[in-house]
Amino acid sequence: MGNFFLDNEDIQFQLGNLDLLKIAKQQEDRSRNGNADYVPDSPADAVDNYYKVLEIVGDIAANTLEPNAEAVDAEGHTLNDDGTVTLHPLVEENLKRCRQANLMGFTLPREFGGLNNPTTIYSVANELISRGDCSFMNIFGLQGNAETINAFASEEIRQKYVCDFAIGGATGAMALTEPDAGSDLQAVRLRAWQDENGQWYLNGVKRFITNGCGEILVTLARSEPDVADGRGLSVFVSRRCEQIRVRHLEEKLGIHGSPTCELVFNDAPAELIGERQRGLITYVMALMNGARLGIASQSVGVAEAAYRLARTYAASRCQFGVAIEQMPAVAEMVVDMQIAVESARALMYQTAFICDQENNNLRILEGGQCVDKAEEKERKSTARALKRVAGMLTPMGKYFCSEMANRVTYDCIQVLGGSGFIKDYPAERYYRDARITTIYEGTSQLQVLAAIRSVSSGIFASYVEQYESKTFDAALLDDLKTKLIGLREKTVEAATFAKSQASGYLDLSGRRIVDAAIHVIIGHYLLEQGAVNERKKRVARRFIEKGLPTALAGLEIVLSADASAIQEYELLAGPVPTVE
Repeated sequence: MGNFFLDNEDIQFQLGNLDLLKIAKQQEDRSRNGNADYVPDSPADAVDNYYKVLEIVGDIAANTLEPNAEAVDAEGHTLNDDGTVTLHPLVEENLKRCRQANLMGFTLPREFGGLNNPTTIYSVANELISRGDCSFMNIFGLQGNAETINAFASEEIRQKYVCDFAIGGATGAMALTEPDAGSDLQAVRLRAWQDENGQWYLNGVKRFITNGCGEILVTLARSEPDVADGRGLSVFVSRRCEQIRVRHLEEKLGIHGSPTCELVFNDAPAELIGERQRGLITYVMALMNGARLGIASQSVGVAEAAYRLARTYAASRCQFGVAIEQMPAVAEMVVDMQIAVESARALMYQTAFICDQENNNLRILEGGQCVDKAEEKERKSTARALKRVAGMLTPMGKYFCSEMANRVTYDCIQVLGGSGFIKDYPAERYYRDARITTIYEGTSQLQVLAAIRSVSSGIFASYVEQYESKTFDAALLDDLKTKLIGLREKTVEAATFAKSQASGYLDLSGRRIVDAAIHVIIGHYLLEQGAVNERKKRVARRFIEKGLPTALAGLEIVLSADASAIQEYELLAGPVPTVE
């Protein structure tokens, strides 16, 4: 009997380096527990529960999800004539195990029967689930829908829906994308209208909806027909009914266990979440931030699975009389796969930790729980600071982790050679499943656009100041820190230069600048880890020194002011191909 939580030393190490007691103290107040039968005795008791829950998740991921993943990938789900979907029996088994363990209300308050776990612990759970079956995380990981209802809906709606997730184990979907509104959600056209009694109804089509066959849908719709942009959008919740049909199940490259649906709403009854016209600006943005962190977790999970397969194969596969891991080219590939996963995990966990602090601080502030004006003032200042940092780290985390997963799963196939290209091993499935992570919940290009604003506005430089002021007993770490300071200075110089150029140049340069900024941030995280762990010193050295020349070279390209990709686009890209 394996356990994906207990067998991962790096997860144990990185969790141990986070101040979970601080998060638990904020998380476990009466506003999140209500009249629940069980409440932890102390923050330490809550943290102990976090570890117990993750052990349960690790067991389910290893002994249920992973054994079922191959058959689910091969066989998929069934679209019925009545517009419903029958999930694969093994996916139903996966869901049953999660419901039995009370995991479907992972982050929901105890007053609704949830576990009240923080985002940090939920992110670890999503990583473990994704290591077992990357596609199942898209069902398990959509609990953010329930959080959206809980955070923004009226008390009546909260009571009506949230318990269904936490106790009933309902699954949900966020129905945002449309045929003509993918990344540009301001273009959403699905119509919301009210009858004379004030009942809302939804009409239109949604496409690429992950788990669109779920029981509860959170839908972005145009409630103000005369307002063409995002200000005319509101968010609604509805239950699966005859007026919501699945018209098509997408046939995808990967994540076959995740049903991706085209939905038709035909006067489907719905209820308004929160206020009209705040759907995109407030509610969906909050939902998307959580979803992006979820994809970062998913990326780390599938990359961990790929690394372990490659590591095991390299140790057992012999060529020319030796294990292939003894060949320098293969050895370097395996080492860099492991360091890539660990560095991404460090960024993902730190991002989740910051998000927990932001969410809990804001909840205490908005809930009127401050003891006096001084605390209220301090929390308002903290809220502004945390929002800026979370707004930078969230797109960075989604971007870096998803790109990392694509590289690591690709290299896994390479380590396995011909065996990796065939279905005898799960390497090709890992690669197919990982490919979507750089696309959904905002492409890598959109994450860079979001992150570059934080770098060019000074948030990045202010954030890393706290790390640059630290000193280390080990000369190696101090030397590496000096190199990171130099890279930070060059990154800020390049960002300032890009801002001074013609319109569009900052966006053109964004990826190189953001790559360098992420390298600085993760480098500092690894230095802190190296201060308490000898192996992590070597990890920090390998990560920082190997990536430093590439980062600096990218910044030199930015400083060269080469804008030919946009200035000479038609010439360099050539004419649009025609079909005769």
